[in-house]
Amino acid sequence: MKNIKTLDEIKTQYYGEIGTPERDRLENELEALRIGCKIKSAREQLNLTQEQLAERVNKKRTFISKVENDGENITLRTLYDIVERGLGGHLRISFDL
Repeated sequence: MKNIKTLDEIKTQYYGEIGTPERDRLENELEALRIGCKIKSAREQLNLTQEQLAERVNKKRTFISKVENDGENITLRTLYDIVERGLGGHLRISFDL
C-alpha cells in the first residue's frame, strides 16, 4: 500500500498540531463551513429557495447565500433564527473543555 495519510495527519503536517494558533484557525474555519453546508442541505431538503428562507428570518437572500457559503461571523441569535424559525429545526450547541 502506498503511503496513505489521514486528513488529521495532513492537517498536522501543513497547519501544525491541535492547539497551535494556525491549526485552531483552520479548525474554526472548517466548523463554520460545516454549519453553512448543514443549513444549505436542510434548506434544500425542505425545497426552500434562499429567498424563501430569507423571508422567514427577515434577512436578505444575499445574507443567506453568504451564511451557506461561509458560516463565519454569524451570531448565535441569527443561527438560532435560521435553524428554528427558518428551517423548523432545533439548535443544539455543545463544546469541549
